[in-house]
Amino acid sequence: MASLWDDLEDFVDSPSSFLVNTGDRGTIQPKADFDPEADAAALKDAIEGVGTKEKIVTEILTGRSSVQRLFICEAYQNATGRTLLEDLKGDTDGDYQNVLVALITPPEEYDCHEVMRAMKGAGTKESILIEIFASRSNLQIQALADVYLKETEKKLHLDLKDEVSGDFGKALLLLAEGQRDESSIVDVDLARADAQAIYIAGEKKLGTDETTFIEIICQRSISQLRQTLIEYKHVSGKTLQESIEGEMSGDLKELLVAVVKCVKSVPAYFAELLYKSMKGCGTDEATLNRIMVSRSEIDLLDIRAKFKKLYDNSLLSAIESELSGDYAECVKAICGGDD
Repeated sequence: MASLWDDLEDFVDSPSSFLVNTGDRGTIQPKADFDPEADAAALKDAIEGVGTKEKIVTEILTGRSSVQRLFICEAYQNATGRTLLEDLKGDTDGDYQNVLVALITPPEEYDCHEVMRAMKGAGTKESILIEIFASRSNLQIQALADVYLKETEKKLHLDLKDEVSGDFGKALLLLAEGQRDESSIVDVDLARADAQAIYIAGEKKLGTDETTFIEIICQRSISQLRQTLIEYKHVSGKTLQESIEGEMSGDLKELLVAVVKCVKSVPAYFAELLYKSMKGCGTDEATLNRIMVSRSEIDLLDIRAKFKKLYDNSLLSAIESELSGDYAECVKAICGGDD
């Protein structure tokens, strides 16, 4: 893995997933000749019959875009007087139910609900917050914050402030504002100055000035940060990721490393998380579902390609070896093919 993240030339001219449009590199595409009423009727028959016909449910919900699935939900409620969500929860269970619910939830609501889940109960699940706020665009962050306000009548930023603290809290709250510079223009002189400032704040200093790292990494544009990573290697002889890992610890380290990885390659970042979610004893289904569903219309094709390059094994074959039953068939359908 180190060779991937240390390869600075690999990402300089590669497109950023922060800038791609929905559908550009996704495995799920809008269905031509889409008929929401027909799909709703097929789902009704599949659910109301003796035993749920999971194959039909999977084929429909993984073969339509998120916008089309919303029309299906509307048609289903008009036809039955019940919500599709209620019926899926009544007729399915476990991981299969969870991934189906994720599929029929609008992307911004799904992100919002995952953030809410991370903040709920005893202890905050920082890894979920790190993944979402490190990898989402300004538009995506603002959309999930709007859903949060609508559902809770509270501002996400203020509630997050009660959940996180210290330098980690400072960095996360900056990202949660959804105000990162989005300019595509690169100022090489600024990149050199930022690289020098980070070097002085970290490697060249006894103790670390975390604020300098946070302000640059969490606010500069993706294009600007890519240049800064290159300049930093020239200044320090190390990658910025190596310096963060050496200078920091805990959640702040994990967050800033995640941001740096996403600056380099969002697909590679998610390929690594998917691998970890299926590695070792037991599968982290929540992480697997979140990535597969949330990236299915954005860059899952690129994630598949990175997974294959990194692990000499296709994402589909990893899913087949780790999952089983209807849940496996659904996740495989989202994956969309072998590599």
